[in-house]
Amino acid sequence: MFKKIWSYITFKKQPEFGQEDKSYLKMMHGINRISILMFLIGIVIVIIKIIRH
Repeated sequence: MFKKIWSYITFKKQPEFGQEDKSYLKMMHGINRISILMFLIGIVIVIIKIIRH
């Protein structure tokens, strides 16, 4: 699971398991990358706020 998340963050190509390249699939992976990055940034902000309080 951590390898998959790390590959999204570092934008490494994932094997598609026999599927051909489709634009909606690429867009979905892009949205997943954005959502994972936003989640990690939010976690960091919450941790910083807890530490400073």
